Amino acid sequence: MFDHGVPFRLNARVRRLVAPNPGVMTGPGTNTYLLGDDEVAVLDPGPAIPAHIDAILAAAKERIRWIVCTHTHPDHSPAWKAVAEATGAQVIGASPPDDMFQDKTFKPAVEVQHDQVLATGEFTLRAVHTPGHVGNHYCYFLEEEGMLFAGDHIMNGSTVVIIPPSGDMKAYIESLQLLLQYPLQTIAPGHGDVLQEPVVAVDWLVNHRLQREQKVVDGLRNTGRASVDELVKVVYDDVATSLHKMAKLSLSAHLIKLQQERRVRRYQSDDSWELTQS
Repeated sequence: MFDHGVPFRLNARVRRLVAPNPGVMTGPGTNTYLLGDDEVAVLDPGPAIPAHIDAILAAAKERIRWIVCTHTHPDHSPAWKAVAEATGAQVIGASPPDDMFQDKTFKPAVEVQHDQVLATGEFTLRAVHTPGHVGNHYCYFLEEEGMLFAGDHIMNGSTVVIIPPSGDMKAYIESLQLLLQYPLQTIAPGHGDVLQEPVVAVDWLVNHRLQREQKVVDGLRNTGRASVDELVKVVYDDVATSLHKMAKLSLSAHLIKLQQERRVRRYQSDDSWELTQS
């Protein structure tokens, strides 16, 4: 099912190719989705690994008309250029924000907007702006199948790291709640297998983030004014210390959300935080 370079059919309109970039952050590898058969959209072409590019082209080269990207992190978009040059496909997505984690090569022909639709003779793909993981993140809803292509907004088997400033915890939670307005049947994540109970998955993620947020509040109540380095040991005491470096990024995102809500204050002098009310 996760054989790299081998197209796997998920339904009548969708095949999945898994890039050969497995790892702690990418699971089995980045999922590239091929939508349609007569005219094909490549959704998240993935990293610019020659073998993966060759697999995409071998699966649908002469029929590829569109390249669609959920966002521009280096494991999701860089193969766009080689695929576009080989096929002349139209590139659809949002330009990268100005931070250090982006694929700066990405230049879409079409700057995607919320609720924009790509309609073909085979499928209807609707863009859903879902900032949070990163500001230029879009999920795409395949209306005929009720399938949501979630990029890194939702992953199977792990939670998403939110990295400020482009990552925004408040926006992330609100974007999750927005997805419940769509008639979801399945979720096709950027990493891992298809999620068959989408509403359950979204509800779990929202509750998980809010529970973690409560641990931040409780942690500050117990420690008093504290730095992120001090607080991560309390808030992420259920996570291996080897992962605390990444956990501090999401912890910072939680603190920024609480600051936006005026529930915590930040002291720039020593980069510490405390509750506004104990």
